[in-house]
Amino acid sequence: MNQRQSPTGKVFLVGAGPGDPGLITVRGLECLEQADLVLYDYLVNPLILQHVRRGIELICLGRHGRDRIWTQDEINRKMIQAAQAGQCVVRLKGGDPAIFACGAQEIGALQEAGISFEVVPGITTALAAGSYAGVPVTHRDLASAVALITAQEDFEKHDSIDYTSLAKFPGTLVMYMGVTTAPTWTSALIEAGKPSDTPAAIIRRCSLPDQRIIRCNLGEVAERLVSPQRIRPPVVVILGAVASLSESWSWFDRRPLFGNRVLVTRPADQAASLQKTLVDLGAEVLSQPAIEVSEPDDWSPVDRAIEDLPNFDWLVFSSCNGVSFFMDRLYHLGLDVRRLGNLQLAAIGPRTVEALRNYGLLANVQPSRFCADDLAQTLSADARGKRFLLARASRGREVLAQELKQAGAQVSQVVTYQSRDIEVADADVAAALEAGTIDWITVTSSAIARSLVSLFGSALEKARIASISPVTSSTLRELGISVDTEARQYTMEGLVEALCSTLKDR
Repeated sequence: MNQRQSPTGKVFLVGAGPGDPGLITVRGLECLEQADLVLYDYLVNPLILQHVRRGIELICLGRHGRDRIWTQDEINRKMIQAAQAGQCVVRLKGGDPAIFACGAQEIGALQEAGISFEVVPGITTALAAGSYAGVPVTHRDLASAVALITAQEDFEKHDSIDYTSLAKFPGTLVMYMGVTTAPTWTSALIEAGKPSDTPAAIIRRCSLPDQRIIRCNLGEVAERLVSPQRIRPPVVVILGAVASLSESWSWFDRRPLFGNRVLVTRPADQAASLQKTLVDLGAEVLSQPAIEVSEPDDWSPVDRAIEDLPNFDWLVFSSCNGVSFFMDRLYHLGLDVRRLGNLQLAAIGPRTVEALRNYGLLANVQPSRFCADDLAQTLSADARGKRFLLARASRGREVLAQELKQAGAQVSQVVTYQSRDIEVADADVAAALEAGTIDWITVTSSAIARSLVSLFGSALEKARIASISPVTSSTLRELGISVDTEARQYTMEGLVEALCSTLKDR
C-alpha cells in the first residue's frame, strides 16, 4: 500500500461485514480495541461496538429517515482532523471498504493529507449470501463467473453500465443498492436481451436475524421491490441460475430463535456470553443494562473480613461477582489463596463455582437448585456453632443469613460490590419497546426486574418476559409484570433453554 508515514494518528478503514457481528475479522477487532474514535455506518451491527474501550467517542454517520446523513467531505474532514490530533481512528463500514463503500475516496483524502492508514477487508453481502441465504453466487455447473454491480450509478462517469454486456454475462449478476432504481435497471437488462424469466433472489438484511429471502424472476423484481409492501434497504438482488437452487440450502432461518428480537438486561460487562448464545440461535439481540456493578464505596469492611478469615469456618458466595471482587481485593492486599486456610467454600450455582475455579479454588458445597433458599437449607444441616462469612452485593435478599442464624450459626456479611440501577434508558431501545418491536426481555435477577420497571414502566407489557428463576418471577409479578416463561434450571443456559422450548411449543 502506497502511503506516507505521519507522526500523527492513524486511520483504519475496517469492513464490519454484512451484519452478523461474528463476521468481522480478527484484525478488525484489533483495530476497534485500540481506537480513540469510531465513525460507523448505520448498517453496522451495534454489537460490534462492544469491542471498543469504554469512554471512547462513537459517531454514527446518519440513518436514513431518522438522522442527517454525513456527506463524504464531512467524513473525510473528521477522519483527518482526528488523526492530525494524534488519535487512532476507525472508519467502520458495512460489508467491505472496497465494495461500493467509498473506500477509494477516503483513501485519496487521507493520502493527500499525509495521514497513515490501513485497509482491513470485510465480507461483502454478495459473498455472504451463499452461506446465509442458500444462494451461492458461483456453482460448478451453473455459474463460473460473478459480476457485482451498483444500481446507484453516477451517470457522469466515463464507464457507465453496459447493460448489453451484462445481459450476455455468462454467470451470476449481483445488484447492490437497487431498491429505488429497480424499474430502471430491470427494464434495461430485459431490453438488452436478458430473459425476463431469469431466476432471481431478493435478499434483505443478509446474515441478520430478520433476514428475508424472496424468490422470483427478473421480470417480477421491480414489482416486488416497489409494491405497497415496499422492501426497504439493505437489499441485494441475485440474478442467474443459482437463484433457482433449492430453498433447503438455507440453514440460517431454521435456527430456534430466528426472527425473534431479544433484549438482554444484564450489566454491560457481563452480557456478552448470553448475547452470543442468543445470536448463535438466531435471535436479534438488543442490549439495555438495567444495573451496573462496581467496587464498594468503602473497602475497609472487606479488608477487616479478610484479616479475620482464619476465625471463620465457611466463606459463602452467592454470585460470581462476589467471587471476583473478593478475590481481587485479596490479591490487592498482597495476599493469595493461602489466606483462606482451612475454610470451607460454598457457591450458589455453576457460574459461581466456575468463578472460584478460575482462582484455583473448589467449592465444597453447591445446592442442587441454584438459589439462596436451597443453599441455606444445604448449609443449615451442619451450621450450629459454625462461623459463616457471606460475601454479597450491596442489596439482595436476606434469606441466607436469616436461615443460617436460625440454624444456630454465627453469621457475618460483607459487601464486596455495589449494585446500582441504570437511570437512563437507551433511546433506541426505549423506542423499540414502545413500538412493540421487541419480542422478549430476559430478566436474570430481582434487582434487574425492579430497575426495568423504573426504566420502562408499562411499556414492558408490550414484550414477553423470560425469567431466570421463581424468585425473579415472584418479584416481577409483585411489580405487576406477567412472566411468559421461566427457566427450570436457574442459569443462563436454563433461561435460553426455556426461551427455545416456549417458542417450539408455540
